[in-house]
Amino acid sequence: MTSNASLPWKSSLVEIALIFAVFFLQGAWPVPDVNEPYYLGKAIHYWNPDWAPGDFFLDSADAHGVFYFTFGWLSLWLSPGALAWTGRVLTWGLLAWAWHRLSVAIVPRPWFSVLSGALFACLVERFHMSGEWILGGVEAKGFAYGLVLVGLEAIARNRWNRAWLLLGAATAFHVLVGGWSCAAAGFAWLWLGRRSPPLSRTWPGLAGGLLLAMVSLVPVLALDWGVDRQAAGRAHEIYVYHRLPHHLVLHARDPQFLLRFGLLIVFWAILCRRIGEHGPELRLRTFVVGTLGIALCGATISLLAILHPRMGADLLRFYWFRLSDVAVPLGVALLGVLWVDRLLRVRPAAGRAWLALALAVTALHLGSLALERAKAAPPRADAKVDALHWQEACAWIAASDIPKDACFLTPIGSHTFKWRTARAEVVNRKEIPQDARGIMAWWTRLRDLHAIEGGESERLWHVSLPDRGTRRVVDLGRKYGAGYALVEAEPRLDLPVLYENEGYVVYRLPDSPQPHEP
Repeated sequence: MTSNASLPWKSSLVEIALIFAVFFLQGAWPVPDVNEPYYLGKAIHYWNPDWAPGDFFLDSADAHGVFYFTFGWLSLWLSPGALAWTGRVLTWGLLAWAWHRLSVAIVPRPWFSVLSGALFACLVERFHMSGEWILGGVEAKGFAYGLVLVGLEAIARNRWNRAWLLLGAATAFHVLVGGWSCAAAGFAWLWLGRRSPPLSRTWPGLAGGLLLAMVSLVPVLALDWGVDRQAAGRAHEIYVYHRLPHHLVLHARDPQFLLRFGLLIVFWAILCRRIGEHGPELRLRTFVVGTLGIALCGATISLLAILHPRMGADLLRFYWFRLSDVAVPLGVALLGVLWVDRLLRVRPAAGRAWLALALAVTALHLGSLALERAKAAPPRADAKVDALHWQEACAWIAASDIPKDACFLTPIGSHTFKWRTARAEVVNRKEIPQDARGIMAWWTRLRDLHAIEGGESERLWHVSLPDRGTRRVVDLGRKYGAGYALVEAEPRLDLPVLYENEGYVVYRLPDSPQPHEP
């Protein structure tokens, strides 16, 4: 029953290590994970332009410059796989340390930070509404969420100057994660009124946080500068309705996702009523309410978008549901553990029963993850290709004498081509640029390569690039400067074959240099 504050620092380190182990188990997918080629490819190219030179996506505008600058330099010494694991360890370590601080601020009881961390991992994974995650592959938002958690600890302790600085730093790493956190924190500060420090005492932190945020906010705002309104609106429609509706549009979600998230909100509301209004937990609750307010605005915009798609796309691209997917599980985990702690003090039998239930839930979740990790599975980034044969073909290209500045035509489902070969590709579906001009060019390339004539929806696109026929593939190579093609083995193309296996063939297109055997 002692407080965490009275424990030796070694006990805190053990707790952080156990939280790290939970987060490791949650996010240790085979490398690369779904977003790692996207973010780490950009980071590698930022520091080494000779890596996959001339690639359309890598040469597009940078939206996460702080992440590329502060982390990408490690790629000068590390392979992409080693870079991914280094970033994962750093991210999970930051999140584990930050979670421990936040949990202790709400529930200052030994070992309860480990339980709350495991509950948080479980709830984020199994009760999200719009596909948001926090524990997984390395990317900019992982570092941003670590700073947000420490910022929330500062809010829980009523240290608003520190909170604004940390949330500003989070915005520098990821504009939307940090920006929406600032908005929710602003709502909490206003709602608490006299229970929060006045503006006369918090303006230094606000000013400092704004300056930190501007490091990334200005470049992100500049992504659409110099583009006429009609073109920018069309780019936003492509981004929202064709590429990311599963994250951005409420009615594009599976109704089961909405139902389970609604149930989690109800459970959180019950916990709030049980806990009552106190200091640290009240400040945390108002932050969660702020994130739900942001999500409610997004839901309203989603409904209006049915009548006005262009206006809806202009607004929905800002990920209105992102933060609530993390904040509500966070609130349930911390308030749930706080409720168990209070029951153990006043009604020990009931407290032990709820503690046993919480432990059983986390044990089942972590046990299922352990069984899944024990299975040999291909990386999730290769989910849309024949992973084994794809990796063999990419390994052949990487070892061959095909020029480093060569450009390839690749299947629509490929996502790890650059990761595995360090060569450029014309386009792939996953890697959409962030600027309006880049989005329009990406959509044009994607449709040129894969769409059936007049087919706007991806349901009307060709299954494989060879379906287009030899002449069309050659024309596409000339149009986009591709000298080679790595495509599905069937149907065959009437082109020189450099390599083939059961799943894929490497063709040399006309006018490309003849490579030597590796």
